[in-house]
Amino acid sequence: MIKLIQNIDVYAPEHLGLKDVLVINDKIVKITDAGSIPQITFLSDAVVIDGTDKILTPGFIDCHVHILGGGGEGGFANRTPEATMEGLTKFGVTTVVGCLGTDGIGRDMCALVAKAKGLNEQGMTAYCYTGSYQIPVRTLTDSITKDIMMIQEIIGTGEIAISDHRSSQPTFEEFVRVAADTRLGGILSGKAGIINVHLGDGSGCMELIDRVIDETEIPASQFLPTHVNRNEMLFCKTIKYALKGGAVDFTGNEDIDYWETVRDEVRVCYGMKRMLEAGVNPHRITISSDGQGSLPVYNEKGEFQGMGVGQSSSLLKEVRECVNKAQIPLETALSAITSNPAEILCLKRKGRILEGYDADLCILDQDLQLTDVIVRGKRVH
Repeated sequence: MIKLIQNIDVYAPEHLGLKDVLVINDKIVKITDAGSIPQITFLSDAVVIDGTDKILTPGFIDCHVHILGGGGEGGFANRTPEATMEGLTKFGVTTVVGCLGTDGIGRDMCALVAKAKGLNEQGMTAYCYTGSYQIPVRTLTDSITKDIMMIQEIIGTGEIAISDHRSSQPTFEEFVRVAADTRLGGILSGKAGIINVHLGDGSGCMELIDRVIDETEIPASQFLPTHVNRNEMLFCKTIKYALKGGAVDFTGNEDIDYWETVRDEVRVCYGMKRMLEAGVNPHRITISSDGQGSLPVYNEKGEFQGMGVGQSSSLLKEVRECVNKAQIPLETALSAITSNPAEILCLKRKGRILEGYDADLCILDQDLQLTDVIVRGKRVH
């Protein structure tokens, strides 16, 4: 299975200019100047894609998705549906990291790992975290460390909830133990051993994470706090955290015009701009969708109207807003959904257009609208 993408503007995510890209089976095997790979005999059976006036990017990595569905906080009828491969890849997502949320009982680790395995068998790449909001963590084996060491799909722990009325209100000692066990699992397995932390609206904000970094030997690089743009107060604290070397994960939102006014949520593009202007390392910023997570909707009187569902479509939408509204360079915005999560989560051969890397690719038009998606060398959209 050979594909030749010709004369396309490559963002790897660094801008490389016009290139020809040769894909054989599921790998990128050659990247060279446009027009330098001729359609000779050995390419007679190749699928040739004309990239004129198009942009080639790495496939998107959505590093926080409720692949089993989310919700349930308003009762069983509020449970949201599972993610599907088609539902992810149609938005350019070629790699996904699954998690449990509030409900670690109706949805458990057996089901989460099985779902990740199923997505992998379908052709995309899927990982997951062990646990849910709760501490003690409900693991698949008898420990966090063993889950990460022995289960291929598990790369860390999460999403552990803090500063939230739905969390288990963990003590500092409990939180440190989870972080230490997760770090050890990563060290012993060669994985990231990341602790994915749900940040709620509580006044404690990031206090538990800050204390771990200040009072133990566990570094900031072991954490990936998410929902950092939930509100202005929390966002300001996460800037200080990121300046100490910590990674931060923005949550994309298709309905941000509503949430900006209702909950003081920080729009991703402006939040990223503020972080960059403050001196935060651009390689320590990610954007995820909270896909399939529940999004309660209220009217102007604060009355509950129903439940929306997070969508991976928000990733590319946020990239467009970063470029068009905040004048952030395209390569910087793209890195938040490609190379940055790949590096932070130690996802090998992902997140970049490089020879020898997996052929996970997205083709965009000049308006940054998705036109084609290639997953492990197979054109799926």
